[in-house]
Amino acid sequence: MTPKKILRRPQPDTAPAWGQNLPPLLRRLYAARGITSDEQLSYTLKSLASPMELRGIDRAVELLAEAIGQQQRVLVLGDFDADGATSTAVAMLGLSMLGLRSVDFRVPSRFADGYGLTPGIIERLRDEGELPDLLVTVDNGISAIEGVKAARDMGMKVIVTDHHLAGDTLPEADAIVNPNQPGCPFLSKNAAGVGVMFYVLTALRKHLREQSLLPQPEPNLGALLDLVALGTVADVVPLDHNNRIFVEQGLRRIRQGEARPGILALLEVAGRDHTAISSTDLGFVVGPRLNAAGRLDDMSIGIACLLADSPDEARRLARELDTFNRERRTIEKDMKAQAQDLLASMSLDLEGLPWGLALYDPEWHQGVIGILAARIREQTNRPTIAFASDDNGEDIKGSARSIPGLHIRDVLAAVDARHPGMLKKYGGHAMAAGMTLAQSDLDAFSEAFDKVVRDTLVAADLEAAITTDGPLALDELRLETAALLKRAGPWGQHFPEPIFDGEFRVVSQRVVGENHLKLVLQPFEGGGIIDGIAFNTGPEVPDYTRTGARVVYKPDANTFRGRTNLQLLVDYLEPLRKPAG
Repeated sequence: MTPKKILRRPQPDTAPAWGQNLPPLLRRLYAARGITSDEQLSYTLKSLASPMELRGIDRAVELLAEAIGQQQRVLVLGDFDADGATSTAVAMLGLSMLGLRSVDFRVPSRFADGYGLTPGIIERLRDEGELPDLLVTVDNGISAIEGVKAARDMGMKVIVTDHHLAGDTLPEADAIVNPNQPGCPFLSKNAAGVGVMFYVLTALRKHLREQSLLPQPEPNLGALLDLVALGTVADVVPLDHNNRIFVEQGLRRIRQGEARPGILALLEVAGRDHTAISSTDLGFVVGPRLNAAGRLDDMSIGIACLLADSPDEARRLARELDTFNRERRTIEKDMKAQAQDLLASMSLDLEGLPWGLALYDPEWHQGVIGILAARIREQTNRPTIAFASDDNGEDIKGSARSIPGLHIRDVLAAVDARHPGMLKKYGGHAMAAGMTLAQSDLDAFSEAFDKVVRDTLVAADLEAAITTDGPLALDELRLETAALLKRAGPWGQHFPEPIFDGEFRVVSQRVVGENHLKLVLQPFEGGGIIDGIAFNTGPEVPDYTRTGARVVYKPDANTFRGRTNLQLLVDYLEPLRKPAG
């Protein structure tokens, strides 16, 4: 394992005054994550922020109500990732529930169209004779200046719903709903695209109810919360209080078997029991299978899976998505090996690497460069952009992944300001972004990117570190703790799943599979032995039985031959400096 600095999350000096009915461990963990009141742990729908705080939502509701009243043709324009897919499904289902009969969707091709609403998409709709009366973007549109103009020039009205950061110029849409647009007072700036669309639907339902136009029996938009939870977790947006409510409410529906057949089918093909899932399963099991369609083929397959009403049809599509995911993992493995060879060929150690990495290989696949950038970032602890060739043969498309403390879209904005015209397109979040530039500009861009990163960070920011919640006491190292922590979520970005560290005697170790390390551990303070497993350590590992190990871990329940025992999922371990004794 790459050596890392182990840091411990700061703990409050005094016991919090709230959470008197919680176990002490949970009070400590919640306090370390910024919780200051019992209200912040209330996940009822009544605790959600009001949709009416979103700038532009009144006009969006007015246009949608008009479309329902006149039964206009509405087209939802989505995106090719999990947030875009769930946003599209929520829009399709929600508008139908609220009385719209003619609603369809279109998802740009990652390879033919690129990201978002473009003039090319509008031209294709015109050529197909499929121009809608109203176009609604979900999870995109805030940067679609030319695309929105093209749509309105064709006579369409346009509602933009998005959550990405706005640029200096906004599109001239008929309505824009985006918590990150200038002047929007909505408190949860971390809403995913699917959350924004859900809010639009709730405001529309309120308006229709007040006008006595709501279909009866009144539609239950809460039935869409499984999709909202999936998109929110899969897009890795910060889980502030508002987003935790969305995720927890969605998880409850899934555990009760009240989710969309497509979500249940995706869990089934992954071998997960829907009654016991956590937010981690949405992020690492369901999300990647859904994303695989947009990465390798057509996200319409993923959306069709989410929209399927028949369990049999959902299973068929889920199996297809699972196949895409297996193919994606194979391509990713090959690309990761190529990238590592490229790094090795640079003949540089970590200290000699650029602070901002921009890597390109003509053989890399557009669909998985985001995953590749994330893997290289993990290996080097540098903000990384992986580029693949565009279909036109002249441009390259990049996918960026950042490190804590570096807002990657702001970095791209700084490059654009210093070198106008170099970036043909760009957009994104704090931790992830995408861009297009001419292949001939790659060297100049790489230099400019590294320069802005160096101007933004200090050397200490590049040190690989892992932050833990400190040690668990001996009486906390038990199966009940694993169950407690699983129930205590939802955990996610900026509300991280608890992880602990401690020093252990390594009773035995052995490599299982190709590169996993099976361990038998015992705390130095005493107590019984505990199983541990470290994944993807490689076949060659130190002999920890001689030295003992400092272990960073999550407590987990492992069931084998009908018996369930405590197992530590090891994220990182290193030999102790002094021999175990």
